[in-house]
Amino acid sequence: MESIFFIQFNVKTPEGPQSYGHFCMGNDREAAAKVFRQLKGSPDVKEQDFLSMELMETVKGLPVNLQIISCTLDELAHNCRVISKEIFNQANMKIK
Repeated sequence: MESIFFIQFNVKTPEGPQSYGHFCMGNDREAAAKVFRQLKGSPDVKEQDFLSMELMETVKGLPVNLQIISCTLDELAHNCRVISKEIFNQANMKIK
């Protein structure tokens, strides 16, 4: 079974972190990690942080966290632009 990589968005709720969306990054580990390294945020995630993003991999159909960053709302907006641009570029490179 091939691994799929994705970037998951989480928000802190009274019940704990809740995932509210993700971008599928395909099956290329290095390409997914390269995009994640471009994102703004702090790898020093604290209990009081409200927003976080995780680089995830599916292993035998189960999600596994590879990296996590906490971010502000402004950083989250920037990160969504970066991810969208990279997905667009990757999709168009495959067409050629």
